[in-house]
Amino acid sequence: MQFDITMPIFLFLLCFASIKIYKKFEDKLKQILEEKEFQIKDVIVLVAVMGVMISIMMLVPSLALTVIILFAFSMLMFTFSFIVTGKWYVSVIPPAIFVLLYYFGVFWGIPYLWNLYIIDVFAILFAILITMYLGGLFTWKTTAVFAVLLTAVDIIQVLLTGHMGEVASKAVQSELPLLVFLPILPPYNAEQELAMMGLGLGDLFFAGLLSLQAFRELGEDAALLSIVGISISFFAFETLLLNYKIGFFPGTLMIICGWLPVAIIKQLRSKPLKY
Repeated sequence: MQFDITMPIFLFLLCFASIKIYKKFEDKLKQILEEKEFQIKDVIVLVAVMGVMISIMMLVPSLALTVIILFAFSMLMFTFSFIVTGKWYVSVIPPAIFVLLYYFGVFWGIPYLWNLYIIDVFAILFAILITMYLGGLFTWKTTAVFAVLLTAVDIIQVLLTGHMGEVASKAVQSELPLLVFLPILPPYNAEQELAMMGLGLGDLFFAGLLSLQAFRELGEDAALLSIVGISISFFAFETLLLNYKIGFFPGTLMIICGWLPVAIIKQLRSKPLKY
């Protein structure tokens, strides 16, 4: 039987790191966001926009998609650099490095400036930054609504329309940091090259967001249990995917199946919902 331990362990570490980093910058983030919170209608609009954007990204030419992604991620890096340093002239350095590495690595073909390892690093960084920025805008109630709606949209875009898979393929061809690729361990065959498993940036954000909200609402112990649940669920689903040779599959479904039971049990044993 084929299975993989790399991605579930990575998912656990990513969620754990997101919580720890959020704790460190929580006060600064609250000041920047001015205690704003999403309402249910905001979440519905957000999920709808995300679903439509996937379809649009499938149709957008690769070069235009590259420019959009580079700009969006550069702004994200600038924002968080400014939160940390408070100086705009220092905050422009990280996004400038990111764009230059991509430009010279991809368009000039310099492999040591842009390769799979560097792509993974930036994808992980962006997943954490998005989780930090949006995490504070969600409440426990809006998180639950967001999780259900996003999972439904993901199932549609992956299994029915196939748009998610096409966007992922386009991102890989353009070498954009929209996915994390890790080697499958243990390997299928010791004599062959290591096979890789990919997980999208949206799935990483989704796992981080659910874990972060469990921490904010139910405490660190509950958050840790939810992370363990997510990792176990992902391991189980991934084992099925590997053994039955299934291609693209909704990562959100794999994640929410591990988080939801823990969240429900801990919520029932804890205080009433805060709205």
